[in-house]
Amino acid sequence: MEWYRTFKAIYQAGTLTGAAQELLISQPNVSQHLSALEAHVGKQLFERKPRRMVPTDYGKLFYTQIIEAVEKLEYIEAEFRYTRSSNIPLTCIGTPKEFFYTVLAPRINKAPANLVFEFDLTQELMQKLINGKLYFVIATHRADGQDIIYEPIFQENFLLVGNNGFDTSAFDEMIDNKEYDSAEKWLCNQDWLAYSSDLAIIRRFWLENFKKRPTIKPRFIIPDFNSILKGLSFTSGVTIVADYLAEDFIAKKQLKEIWKGRQPTQNTIYLAYNKNNVTTEQIQMVKGLLRII
Repeated sequence: MEWYRTFKAIYQAGTLTGAAQELLISQPNVSQHLSALEAHVGKQLFERKPRRMVPTDYGKLFYTQIIEAVEKLEYIEAEFRYTRSSNIPLTCIGTPKEFFYTVLAPRINKAPANLVFEFDLTQELMQKLINGKLYFVIATHRADGQDIIYEPIFQENFLLVGNNGFDTSAFDEMIDNKEYDSAEKWLCNQDWLAYSSDLAIIRRFWLENFKKRPTIKPRFIIPDFNSILKGLSFTSGVTIVADYLAEDFIAKKQLKEIWKGRQPTQNTIYLAYNKNNVTTEQIQMVKGLLRII
């Protein structure tokens, strides 16, 4: 295993010195491991250059064949190494980045376990959960998967928000007079900040309130809601965002709530996990972290 680990480090670092620094061992030991591995497989894995270790064709082939297995073994090793006396093993949680930043970040120091977080969209995270690469997922929607449990955490409400100093008096008057066609036209003329080009959240809010799809073209597409809200606090644009994400910005008067909509546009956030892959202690620990028990 040490030979393989050393080979991986040399391949990725490109030098014996870099590999030694990565592995926290001496350079002679790195050379010794490599020589032993090459003798074992009967092939030269690297061409020794003055300042670079260049993988041979066989070295490249060898790397592609072993890397997945080596990384899996390293993951298993890390899981056992960092298991605490609480008997709660290393727990891998997938979550949207914004949810972690707003909800989980202030609470993680209270978790009685070592946690590994991974950020991505729900669809990608759920696939990793189904494949056993994650233990829990904070999911913005349900997906198909055998033995997957979905427990509701809370309801998020979507709001139209903008810069605190942005003049929305004309729009406010249209809403008060229930002139929704005019209000929609006003919104279409604004600078929009969106999470993605498909306008998924904006489209949902539009369908709930105007019974049609939006015809807006966003000026800025930023795939991170914290960055959207930060940027919005410096410009006179608008966006649709979940209430819990905007709450702190509104409290600090960096943003303002412009409109909740004619009727609430809501979405359920779930805690998803495979009931066969997690322990009762892990479930209770994550629920405690989320404060839903």
